[in-house]
Amino acid sequence: MHRAFIFAVALTTSAIAFAAQAAEIKNMVIVHGALADGSGWRKVAEILQQRGFNVTVVQEPITSLKDDVAATNRVLDLQDGPSLLIGHSYGGMVITEAGNHANVAGLVYVAAFEPDKGESLVSLASSKPAAGTSIRETKDGNYLYLDPANFAADFAADLPKEDAAFLSRSQVFASKEAFTSKVTEPAWQTKKSWAIVATQDRSINPDLERDMAKRAGSETIEIEASHAVFASQPDKVADVIAKAAQSAQ
Repeated sequence: MHRAFIFAVALTTSAIAFAAQAAEIKNMVIVHGALADGSGWRKVAEILQQRGFNVTVVQEPITSLKDDVAATNRVLDLQDGPSLLIGHSYGGMVITEAGNHANVAGLVYVAAFEPDKGESLVSLASSKPAAGTSIRETKDGNYLYLDPANFAADFAADLPKEDAAFLSRSQVFASKEAFTSKVTEPAWQTKKSWAIVATQDRSINPDLERDMAKRAGSETIEIEASHAVFASQPDKVADVIAKAAQSAQ
């Protein structure tokens, strides 16, 4: 009886320690969207780092969904312990696949596509078109970019002019292949997720953001901001991410 009691206490103590360890999420892996790069996430990263999180920004090539998932997995492989995976815009396509990585404890979609199996960015975007119409093709017809003349209006209307101009100049062109690739295994089906809806978004229809989040069962937070909500409202975005880390177990 005495030995059984000691074993039960030891087992309970171990379970409590394991639960505490599982709940401790300190790693944040951010996947930027297309027509932008990771530099716009600096303020969010700094806020999260000040709160004690380890933040890494994936600079994916946007040459194909497969390539971008691989780039994200390489970063996830380097993390020590569970990670929260955050994706903006096209980055939502990437984290939906890369979120199946064993290190991922939860997903945060920031004004992002949240696809189901068999869906591509093009199929989702065409289901509820956005207000912006400034995407252009490169001369070879293989890549897409956002017209610098309309970048601020359609992507970052609530940023200072100079900040929007920098985002425009640092944008990563997206291959058509990346936009037409279909998701195979949506991680949100098995892992907790959160979704930020940018209510003034002209790059993704806000109603589409709401519909995708509802379908996935994501906890939804609405922020009055442009598509560049991560840059114009970094404190609010960081707060959502930090709270998600506390909730993801």
